[in-house]
Amino acid sequence: MDDLPQSHTESDGSAVIRVLSYNLRSMRDDEDALARVIRACSPDLVFAQEAPRFFRWRKHAARLAAKAELVVLGGGATAAGTLLMCSLRAHVERTEDVLLPLTPGLHRRGFATAVVRIAGARVGLLSTHLSLQRAERATQAGLLLERLRALDTPYAIAAGDLNETPGGPAFTRLTSELQDCRTVAPWGDENTFPTTAPDRRIDAILTTPGVEVLGCGVPTELKGIAAADLKSASDHLPVLAALRLRAVA
Repeated sequence: MDDLPQSHTESDGSAVIRVLSYNLRSMRDDEDALARVIRACSPDLVFAQEAPRFFRWRKHAARLAAKAELVVLGGGATAAGTLLMCSLRAHVERTEDVLLPLTPGLHRRGFATAVVRIAGARVGLLSTHLSLQRAERATQAGLLLERLRALDTPYAIAAGDLNETPGGPAFTRLTSELQDCRTVAPWGDENTFPTTAPDRRIDAILTTPGVEVLGCGVPTELKGIAAADLKSASDHLPVLAALRLRAVA
């Protein structure tokens, strides 16, 4: 299944990009398999969750990025484990790590955000990992939309582990303003969790309406990706999308 467009710049400056969302499970599994999966997807942008957050976390994140032929863009422990990585195709304008309000007894959550330029397009990015608790998750969905609007870019992409399936209150809140790329242009497989027997879709790539979605799904049959690597890399499957960002004068 190699029909997902590759990254390229069109004659008018529009950018076709590949975007990957992946819960890394703190890189506690097979790190080399994880890097092989990411590399095979050939992403321009990676929205990661559960990145290393403790001792030498920057070193661990940089090592994974290097193995995947990428660089760290922002996030990590300073964004509660959400992380952004990118290829050298992205020109970075700014980054900001955001910690969300802490609910006693629950994990701290955060957003890794950035604004980048790729070819003739300027795009805001946000990696997220929403709460396991239903009410907090719905509140965080509203905060995500506020933060995305505050990036003030022609296009925006949010991606991550939503800890909720389509139709849930947080997912519905997000898709009231954003495109669910999998719904717009299905490609590959659908369910993302758990890796051993995926039966639900809780990971997603979402964009503002101006982004053209060319395909989105789990890249189980993409050339270079082995089933064994997907199973040993993490407890989540990755979500890959191809998007077109029209050049903005």
